[in-house]
Amino acid sequence: LTGTSVSSVSTTSGASVIVAVVEGRGLARGEIGMASIDLKCPELVLSQFADTGTYAKVITRLHILMPMGILMPDTASEKGKWTKLFKLITENFPGVNLTAIQRKYYNEKKGMEYIQQLCAPEFGTVLMEVQAKYYCLATAAALLKYLEFIQSSFYAAKSLKVIFKGSEQTAMIDSASASNLELVVNNRDNSDYTLLGVLNHTKTPGGTRRLRSNILEPLLDVDTITTRLDAIQELLQNEELFFGLKNAIGHFLDIDRLLSVLVQIPKQETAQAAESKITHVIQLKHTLDLVPQLRVCTCCFNRFFSLLNLSKTVCILFSCRFDIILEQIKTVVNYDTTYLKGSLNMRTQKCYAVRPNINAFLDIARRVYTEIVDDIAGLVNNLGEKYGFLLRTSFSTTRGFFIQMKLDGVVLPEGKLPPEFIKVTKQKNSYGFTTADLIKMNGRCDEALREIFHMSYVVICQLLTTIHEHIHCLYKLSDTVSMLDMLLSLANACTISDYVRPEFTDTLAIKQGRHPILERMARQQPVSNNTYISEGSNFVIVTGPNMSGKSTYLKQVALCQIMAQIGSFVPAEYASFRIADQIFTRIGVDDDFETNSSTFMLEMKEVSYIIHNASDRSLTIIDELGRGTSAEEGIGICHSVCEFLLGLKAFTLFATHFLELCQLASLYPNVENQHMEVQHTRNRDSGAEQVVYTYLLSRGCAEERQYGLRAAEMTSLPPSIIQEAKLVACKVSQQLLQDAANTRQRAVYHLATRLLQTARNSRLDPESLRMYVKGLKKQYEAELQAAAPARLSDTVEE
Repeated sequence: LTGTSVSSVSTTSGASVIVAVVEGRGLARGEIGMASIDLKCPELVLSQFADTGTYAKVITRLHILMPMGILMPDTASEKGKWTKLFKLITENFPGVNLTAIQRKYYNEKKGMEYIQQLCAPEFGTVLMEVQAKYYCLATAAALLKYLEFIQSSFYAAKSLKVIFKGSEQTAMIDSASASNLELVVNNRDNSDYTLLGVLNHTKTPGGTRRLRSNILEPLLDVDTITTRLDAIQELLQNEELFFGLKNAIGHFLDIDRLLSVLVQIPKQETAQAAESKITHVIQLKHTLDLVPQLRVCTCCFNRFFSLLNLSKTVCILFSCRFDIILEQIKTVVNYDTTYLKGSLNMRTQKCYAVRPNINAFLDIARRVYTEIVDDIAGLVNNLGEKYGFLLRTSFSTTRGFFIQMKLDGVVLPEGKLPPEFIKVTKQKNSYGFTTADLIKMNGRCDEALREIFHMSYVVICQLLTTIHEHIHCLYKLSDTVSMLDMLLSLANACTISDYVRPEFTDTLAIKQGRHPILERMARQQPVSNNTYISEGSNFVIVTGPNMSGKSTYLKQVALCQIMAQIGSFVPAEYASFRIADQIFTRIGVDDDFETNSSTFMLEMKEVSYIIHNASDRSLTIIDELGRGTSAEEGIGICHSVCEFLLGLKAFTLFATHFLELCQLASLYPNVENQHMEVQHTRNRDSGAEQVVYTYLLSRGCAEERQYGLRAAEMTSLPPSIIQEAKLVACKVSQQLLQDAANTRQRAVYHLATRLLQTARNSRLDPESLRMYVKGLKKQYEAELQAAAPARLSDTVEE
């Protein structure tokens, strides 16, 4: 089946996704088919899309999936000639096992047969969606054949959730931007100071997975986002609803993981497989026992579920299939059997899970097991009386039953334990040990358990056969629970910090916005700033000294945009956003020794990616572009990149040290100059000048000059070197030019665009609107006065 394995390096801990990828050939080059399945979740996800020569969509999707293995056809790497896609995947995922599969297994007809055979009836409409998608069907065939080959089990017929996922439903955030913004991984350490860490208050693994997926792929549909915001607002206003749902959701296990093991049939019957199957049926009963509590919540808070637009989904909770499955389970499993934490507790639950009088031999085996456990308890009591020690029976999965003795007040003869006690371990204030007789009893106990589990497994398999046709209702239950869990988590985040509900217009306007991760780290409110970007001023240049907060501010805006598009409230007093179809960031990095790339080359690669993929609806964040080369070249590159981006209607924030770029505001009316304020003080004792960072954003270009030299003065560099540097800098620096005529044109342009924005989005009453327009007039006159005071009489008419 397999060809060569390019990388055998261990994958990321916890990774459980396998992905098959194929690219069209000839005229179809760039057409990508993908199929992925999580071994912990029985969901086959198919996709097919057209990608550019950079393969940005493929790489981004693979980063989101975090695969443990990637499958590609052997023709992508035959005879040592790697295709561009194969090479890019190898470079971007050096720790993932990349396996070449013979091309013949990428067969669309076989893929369709697999889907028809395995797809659960509830998801049968996917057959219509993929019937003409050659490449995603081909990857499905290769993936499912590979799973048959490597797994010790296979999926039962009509058991998989199969979905087709297009690329137009969510915003795209490339992997570099996700890393720069620290969406799910902290770049400095393994702490939870990430956007996921800030928002994650989920109670279930499914809720965490859904939240992570939404952060990496924000929504584009305003109606869906608004529905989520309505639901969060209702949760915040209704404490009974909030805590009622939180209590109901918190007891659910990982339903996806449970489904995955229930729909798989082992190829060989082993003692481990038998014990696992019994555990899973107990977990299934535990899950179904929780459904009535969710039903009560839906009845009591029907308005909430109407807001959520979950009426159809919630109806699944009242499906008779849950009751049918539970009743069938109860015909075999004891009523009081439930899922418990603790290895001994679960061992007991599994041992007595099957009801008595179903299998006579099973009942005999359990009596034998009970007698052995009683004998063990008697042995420990006898040993305690024999030596005068207070002993108790303990249990662990590795040691089985063993003896434990606390050291408090115990005097050992000659300071040693009796020689009868063997395999001694010492913890803080207790000894753990066993005896030869106890080891023999543990052996008999394990043998009895194997017989119990084997006979119980036979009964459980018969039970699963009868309930398989109804078990697919758990897919909808999983969706409902994970969605509610995520919404509760987002609502919970609002109770910890002061967040506001965002609006969606064609303007990005944030009043007193804060950095959500920084707020979490500092455990207090950081300095807040305003942001305003519109179609008329869609390009903002941010200047300011080193460490003044430029990078933090840029990240803050992008993080707030993502929070809004997943349906979360945002850290601000007021927030309005334009839906962004893509979010790009280019933020300072160090040299990449793994790919032998300098800082400058990495900058150019990232900027090239932005230029090739940015659209009019994108949000672009660029920080310190050109720092990896000379000042002259850096200014030239920045100027060219800015002019290209100015040809788009994308919202762009461009932070730079090159003050020469501020001249763009005199050439382009849609450019706004902003800067981070600093203050200067003098030390009373030494008289030395000190820089105080306010982290406040203000309009205009930075007035600071030679702030690199000011930062150098704060170090231990000799004064002579700094003085010489100042002289040289003064000779090569140039004053920024301002053109009065251009400034006047900008004032007219700004007034027109603001009036247009007001006409489109204003919700003010007539009197408030009149006051706002008067304010625009005063602002316009002030801009004219700054440009040409003599012509102030030529004012705007109301």
